[in-house]
Amino acid sequence: MGGLRALLPIFVVVLSACVGPQNDASSLQADTNKPQTRVALKNTHDPAFAKPNIVFYLADDQDVTDYGVYGNEKVHTPAVDRLAREGIVFDNAFTGQAICAPSRSQLFTGKYPLRNGAFANHTPTRPDAISVTQQMRDLGYKVVLAGKSHVKPASVYDWDAEWKPVPKEGVPREYIPLSEIESYFAAATEPFVMFIASKYPHGKYFDVEKPDADALKFHPFDAHLRENAAYVRKRAGYYRSIEEDNRQLERVLDLVDTHLGANTLFIYSADHGVSGKFTLKDIGLKVPFVARWPGVIEPGARSDQLIHYTDVLPTLMDIAGGDVGPNMDGKSLLPLLRGRDQAIHDYVYGVRTNQNIINAHVFPSRMIRDKRYKYIRNFNALEVLERNLGDNEAINVFLRKGAQQHPDEAYEELYDLVADPFEQNNIARQPEMAQVKSRLSKQMFVWMREQGDILEDGFGNIPIISAPAFKLDQDSRFRTISPELRNTLKPKDYLVIEHWERDAR
Repeated sequence: MGGLRALLPIFVVVLSACVGPQNDASSLQADTNKPQTRVALKNTHDPAFAKPNIVFYLADDQDVTDYGVYGNEKVHTPAVDRLAREGIVFDNAFTGQAICAPSRSQLFTGKYPLRNGAFANHTPTRPDAISVTQQMRDLGYKVVLAGKSHVKPASVYDWDAEWKPVPKEGVPREYIPLSEIESYFAAATEPFVMFIASKYPHGKYFDVEKPDADALKFHPFDAHLRENAAYVRKRAGYYRSIEEDNRQLERVLDLVDTHLGANTLFIYSADHGVSGKFTLKDIGLKVPFVARWPGVIEPGARSDQLIHYTDVLPTLMDIAGGDVGPNMDGKSLLPLLRGRDQAIHDYVYGVRTNQNIINAHVFPSRMIRDKRYKYIRNFNALEVLERNLGDNEAINVFLRKGAQQHPDEAYEELYDLVADPFEQNNIARQPEMAQVKSRLSKQMFVWMREQGDILEDGFGNIPIISAPAFKLDQDSRFRTISPELRNTLKPKDYLVIEHWERDAR
């Protein structure tokens, strides 16, 4: 590639895998002995300077434990494993909510779900939010979405180009729009960020005949299902869907290497884990995060620093030469990409909202985690249910139903993630852990107040939220409500989330 395009880096963001920009990589190479942060990137007056292109590839519903590079030798993920060899692997990357729309909204806004407004599935971001489209456009980038969206409103996510997933015969899910992606790569004359959002390996899965449990890897959370034929068949189909997504990813990497230069940052991730979906377990919130940027990221690098999906937009802005203001929850990861091992966060946080899902019920939870310990508060746990009940029996019915769906989840949970990475042993009541529990719970409530959370410390204030898609007392195409409960909640019983209501209208 000659002429102008040789000077233009490509920033492609693929929500399952990412590739780096197409600039003079040497101008971005950091001397790790000197505290350089954005000096080279700020030199935009040099006509030879070209901003990197950014590709972010996002997979859908894949556990972090189901990659070769993350320790699963039985699953076939050669494309992600290749990225790991060529770039950096993050071992402590997190989303703030193990569910689709809230997870993606964090990537695009740099804010946790409570602050950006999409803290239940199928709900919109606040209409006044400033997303990646405006932030990166102001810094000279085109911003493109290729594949699955699941975020709204369009006024906040006004992509410069957007291509929907495309049908493909012989597979259970639609494919990413490879033809449009290739055409864009080949013709681009301006730096861009492209999010490639796959529908794989999200179910519906492939149907695998004669599945073999020995070909699958089991963990403490599912070891008891090894002899369950239905589970083994579903899991084998899930593994096959993972392989299919790797084929898509391999194709994207080939296109990047063919059409874009070395100055391309490529990031791969998956929006959350399927085995911990709707929960605050690490198997739901911890995500794969692998980045390649030739000449900037050292091949074969690994980091155990705590990072978060809210860090993605600040990082992109930092790379583009912008200033990340105080109005974001995330921080730039650029120092880590340049090889500087420094703490980004002391804590990461998590949100659980089980309203506005198919099996809608009232069981809100919050989480705080450092590198070793995790604290969870289940606000409507069965053990405190009676203290949450009030005078409104219509609300009480649904509080009871929600608590009864989680009889084994305590009001407080605490886990030592070094000794117990799959969170099997709740140590919240151990006297020697009182100081750790107090430290984490206090900090969690500080964060909740900063986020403008709808929950408070104490009892009797569990809200019924005005979830537009799956209301607690109304039938949907997925489930039928008991006749005696149908339409029993009145408008006054709801905590109304105004921008959800406006979007639903």
